[in-house]
Amino acid sequence: MATAISISEELREKLKNLGRAGDSYEDVISRMYDLTRKSMLLSYLYDQSDSVQIDDAIKEARKKWPKSP
Repeated sequence: MATAISISEELREKLKNLGRAGDSYEDVISRMYDLTRKSMLLSYLYDQSDSVQIDDAIKEARKKWPKSP
């Protein structure tokens, strides 16, 4: 089932320029979607904003759980 979306002429031209010979707008948008999903996944996988250095993590673990005598 197809649907219609409204876009500006400027964006339409940009999409046209991204396409390869014989591509439909759906082909172009589908490729863009796939690339964006991959980019988002990689961004999530490589996010280090809440990471801790392994040496620091070991120090903290040893403080919490000292060796038994």
